Amino acid sequence: MEKLMRDFFLFLSTNRMMTRFAKKYGSSFGASRFVAGETIDEAVQVIKELNGKGLDVTIDYLGEFVDNEKEANEMADQTIEAINAIGREKLNSQLSLKLTSMGLDISEKVVMENMRRILKEAEKNQVFVTIDMENYSRCQKTLDIFKKLRTESENIGTVIQSYLYRSEQDIMDLNNYSASLRLVKGAYKESSEVAYPNKADVDKNLKKIIENHLQNGNYTAVASHDDAIIEHTKKYVKENNIPNSQFEFQMLYGIRPERQIELAEEGYTMRVYVPYGTDWYGYFMRRIAERPANAAFILKGIFKK
Repeated sequence: MEKLMRDFFLFLSTNRMMTRFAKKYGSSFGASRFVAGETIDEAVQVIKELNGKGLDVTIDYLGEFVDNEKEANEMADQTIEAINAIGREKLNSQLSLKLTSMGLDISEKVVMENMRRILKEAEKNQVFVTIDMENYSRCQKTLDIFKKLRTESENIGTVIQSYLYRSEQDIMDLNNYSASLRLVKGAYKESSEVAYPNKADVDKNLKKIIENHLQNGNYTAVASHDDAIIEHTKKYVKENNIPNSQFEFQMLYGIRPERQIELAEEGYTMRVYVPYGTDWYGYFMRRIAERPANAAFILKGIFKK
């Protein structure tokens, strides 16, 4: 039953009509649990609160289904505005973005021009940029662009998803770029031809790629709410004398906030992924898909209104 619900919400996450409706309607019916408002000013207040609790942040201006150059350029402008806000407010925050929102599905020229604009501002403000990974069909394109940009800037990282069969090889390839990577399980619906269908295999592969990337001496962001993964990482770094400065934990805004504070108090870098913006629908549906029990919370919020 849980798998059926997960597949249902992942299907909804790709529905363009629902995306347009949600943009128009607003995020008031529950998304505020996972999304830090619709404007950069609202997001800045959330970041300040998190920083005050000893938590680091990475901020993401949400956007999906960008299919024209004008909109991609506007997304890049909004991202640059976020970078400048981080610098101006002296926030402890990095920045995350999706290449589709920068024009990946339009042309390489558009996405590269926008990414170079963004990285220029990020360098000025000393803001690290992580390229989020999207679905499998965009994986190789994303890595190809990351590699090009990595040769131009040290201020950029990307994401590897453990549910893909290819991920262990990708870790090996990216070692040539001394890549800073966020390692995650993955949140898209993929065919069993390219991704592990069983959770146990996804978890096992995540542990393996965490170990490989740490042993390669590269910075590793372990992005998981799973205590088994967190405890495995703690044990592995201790047994292999890997300093805390080489890795961090990451969790999503609105999920396990008490655990986030616990990890920070234990002396680990704990970074919270904080999304904001009006284009929240796809992100929101994927969060529900990860834990369908969240759907009850949402429905309760809707019927209260």
